[in-house]
Order: sequence, then structure tokens, then C-alpha cells
Amino acid sequence: MSGHSKWKTIQHKKGAADAKRGKIFSKLAKELMVIARQGGSDPDTNPSLRTAIQKAKSVNMPADNIDRAVKKGAGELEGAIFEEIVYEGYASGGIGLVVLVLTDNKNRAAAEVRHIFTKHGSSFASQGSVSRGFERKGQIFIDASTVEEDALMDVVLEAGAEDMQKDGEQFEIITDPSSFNDVTAALETAEIATMGAEVSMVPTAPMPVTDKSVASSIFRFIADLEDNDDVQNVYANMDVSDEILAEME
Repeated sequence: MSGHSKWKTIQHKKGAADAKRGKIFSKLAKELMVIARQGGSDPDTNPSLRTAIQKAKSVNMPADNIDRAVKKGAGELEGAIFEEIVYEGYASGGIGLVVLVLTDNKNRAAAEVRHIFTKHGSSFASQGSVSRGFERKGQIFIDASTVEEDALMDVVLEAGAEDMQKDGEQFEIITDPSSFNDVTAALETAEIATMGAEVSMVPTAPMPVTDKSVASSIFRFIADLEDNDDVQNVYANMDVSDEILAEME
């Protein structure tokens, strides 16, 4: 599965910077609200909410923040109603982008996201033209210094994980969405801490990016999108070599 989830791995590595900008908790709160509104506030009967709570806990979101967001979504506390919208398009080098938006004002969101695409010399693509090259997978990250590889593999494969690989100083575990909660539960039972865990979209055929300037252009494009308050997630089908990543650090 080499390169299968390279972009999400890159996103995870820079996750700490997002947290410092104070954006990650607000994005997670919106996600929790939407899921609680759609399926209820009880994680025992709402698997999607259980997954979202696990994701929030994996980045140390305070329990009070999680509880408040869930209650707002379920209507137990007053809060905005967010709508999910997906935009698709292409960055430099033909790299496909899928932009997930959660917004309480879809006209504002569309205008602002379109402006970012235009700024980077791009425009929206037709629905499905990019997203058909992605599939939903669970991704779990583990600090490689905290657990032996064989022991970790035994735990996650027995719980239903599809694959596990080492990427630098961390292990990445891949699951089917239906097995995600079982695997995270098994890790919790084994007292193995996660650095990050979520169900996301990963490319089925990542495209290699071998030019540093092209990679930099794509990263700037994605960073501008992620800085928008309405943008929840950006997924890209890029596979950037470790050498280029090292040059850009």
C-alpha cells in the first residue's frame, strides 16, 4: 500500500501546527454537531458519532468541548445548523482535490472556496470527477517509539485492520470504515495510545509529484483552503517523495 495514503500522512504530521492556529477544535466541533444532528447524541447507537468522538479524543480535544458540541448538534443546546458540501477540482500537475465543507451559509462558502480556487489558477470540476478516485478508509497513527511492531500488528489485525505500515517514526493502520471502531477499541483495551484516528478519503491511485516547485504550489493551495473556516477537510491524490518533503521542511 505504499503511497496509498501519503497525503493524509502528511496532513497528520502537520496536524500540530493546525492545532496551534486554533482551528482544529472548531472544525471537530462542527463535525460532531452535524453527526449528532443526523444520528442522535448517543455514541452507542450512532457509530459515526463514536468515530468522531474517537477522532476528537485522539487530538486531545477537551471532554467538555466534545460534550457541548454533541449537545448542540442534538438540539439540547442552542447552536448553528451546518450543511455538508463537497467541491472538487485540480491543483498543479493535475493533482485532484476533494474539499469537504461544513457551513451555515452555503452561498458564502461557495464564493470563498471558489475565490481560493481562482487565486491558484483553478476552478471547480464536476461532481464525482475527482472523488471517484478516492475511497473511504479508517486511518490510525501510532508513535512507533511506544510499541513493538509485532505486538501492534497482532492487536490490530486480530481486530480487523486491513494493513499496517511504518512511515518514519510512526505506524499507520488502515481499516475498512466498518472495522474502524473495533480496531480503535482494541488499541484502547491494549493501552496503546493513538496519535490520530479518523475515517477519511484516501486515493486509490496516488499521483507522484517529483518537482519541488509543483509540490510547494499544491501545499500553498491546500493551506489556503484549510485556513478557510468553512473548509473541514481537503483530500489530495498526491504522492510526494520523502526527499522532496525533507527539502521543504
